[in-house]
Amino acid sequence: MAQDTPPSEIAELLGKAEQDAEQIVGLLRMLVAFGLGVFFLVTVQPVQNTGHAVLERQWVSALGTMFAYFALGLVTWTVARQQRFAGWMAWPVSAADALFLVFNVWVGMRNVGLSGDVIFVLPAVWLVPVVLAFGVLRGNPKVMALQVALLVLGLLYLIGQDAGLSRGQDTNPIWLFLSPPPNLIRLFMITLAGVVLIVAAYRVNALLFQSVTEAQRRANLTRYLPAQVVGDLGESGLSALKQGRRQLAGVIFIDLRGFTTLSQNLQPEQVSELITSYRSRVSKVVRQENGIIDKFIGDAVMIVFEGHRAAERCLRCGLGLSHEMRDWSIERRHADLPTLETGIGLHWGEVFVGVIGDQERLEYSVFGDTVNIAARLESLTRSADMALIMSSALIDAAGASVSDTELISLPPVEVRGRSGALDVYGIPRRDCSA
Repeated sequence: MAQDTPPSEIAELLGKAEQDAEQIVGLLRMLVAFGLGVFFLVTVQPVQNTGHAVLERQWVSALGTMFAYFALGLVTWTVARQQRFAGWMAWPVSAADALFLVFNVWVGMRNVGLSGDVIFVLPAVWLVPVVLAFGVLRGNPKVMALQVALLVLGLLYLIGQDAGLSRGQDTNPIWLFLSPPPNLIRLFMITLAGVVLIVAAYRVNALLFQSVTEAQRRANLTRYLPAQVVGDLGESGLSALKQGRRQLAGVIFIDLRGFTTLSQNLQPEQVSELITSYRSRVSKVVRQENGIIDKFIGDAVMIVFEGHRAAERCLRCGLGLSHEMRDWSIERRHADLPTLETGIGLHWGEVFVGVIGDQERLEYSVFGDTVNIAARLESLTRSADMALIMSSALIDAAGASVSDTELISLPPVEVRGRSGALDVYGIPRRDCSA
């Protein structure tokens, strides 16, 4: 349907989000490695002349691991920044995050000759929250699950290395907390945290998909519907608008006089400049009063006002258009450009509002007797030599006083299809061209 978002567009936007997320993760990976390296150099005393081979091996292995991790971050950040990070790359990179940590812990155990009982004493193991946080940033629950599985299985393997070897070796009861049972409890807590973060990643992914889909849906709708209407649509809003509704609204018609004749004597670029300037000025005034431009019909514009204080906004817009067209005419005259007069008609009453169309095209439509009368009043400005004519119904609905405006009373007019004369007010043509 016209309002549906093609899957390819959603996939493209989600892919862009993945590129951005991986770029952030790559940058954070470099910052973590650099920060740990600086902290390590500042807090750990140099091992020269100590004669401790174990410390020398720890020094070399720690710095080597940090450098490798920084390099991984630099590569992924560069590739993602160049928009060349494919979706499948998240799997090996995420696995590398987990395996780097497990490998670093294993190296520490081998260098010192420790059993798996003391695994959680080693500083490297406390990078687990950081690695898990990287996975959440990606927002991919499947990749997150892989990362959690590799971390848990890797740490479980290390815990099993010479498990229970420390039991009873010291009279200090600390060994009770450095043995397989408490270690397994710690690992179980990490697993629980991983499960929670998998759910969080799933939620992030779902919200991202929903946000992208909704944004695209609204973007597609704005191709056919006014932005104010799209902004008010809920999940069932479009269906409700397709069914239509009757409501009170203000309607304005504005039309350029003599444009067809003038355009025959202008170059195409001059015609384009003229109509573009005209429409931009009309749109500016309408935006100021939060009106809805229902349609452009050549050099005519139909404007609708609904919602809060609609009659008041419609009245102000009509007067604003009158002033704007007068200023535009003066500017063009001073620039020795052809000037054009406009006619503006306004009315207030009941209209039918709805979205009509098929799967290929939707259209926001407002029609009814109120629309016809507004169009008739705009047409009447020509024979009455007025710049603007509005009905008393609009003035009454807006709660305005004619004495506070430049409006003058006009003879009641008979409108075809309507019983009884219509009280109207207007602005003389001469006031708009002075």
